[in-house]
Amino acid sequence: MDTSDDPGRQRETITLYEAVGGDAGVRALTRRFYELMDTLPEAARCRAIHPPDLSGSEEKFYEYLTGWLGGPPIYVEKRGHPMLRRRHFVAPIGPAERDEWLLCFVRALEETVPGEGLRKIILDPVTRLAHHMQNQE
Repeated sequence: MDTSDDPGRQRETITLYEAVGGDAGVRALTRRFYELMDTLPEAARCRAIHPPDLSGSEEKFYEYLTGWLGGPPIYVEKRGHPMLRRRHFVAPIGPAERDEWLLCFVRALEETVPGEGLRKIILDPVTRLAHHMQNQE
């Protein structure tokens, strides 16, 4: 991510991980995401395909997002290649579950990540990924 506004100035490049606030920013995003999933009535179907205790899911998502955003590759170091679609195939993910997941992610992103432009940079590929994860009609 280019942070220079002056075209004549040397450009400083930072990762999305740094732009969202590093470890604290990713933790806040994932924490809020799972709080929303656990409490929003309109996310009930998405919540139902998760384990009763969301702490393990939250930790895995934090680890994955950390690396995906350009931070330390915690997930890969601990668990190997993400193979997200394969790992999620045991969960029936249809359009409702996908959309409810995205609803929680969008709200968490809006509440924890400042800057509409930064949120859009993150949300576009996450939305494509969510659609890719759907395994039922």
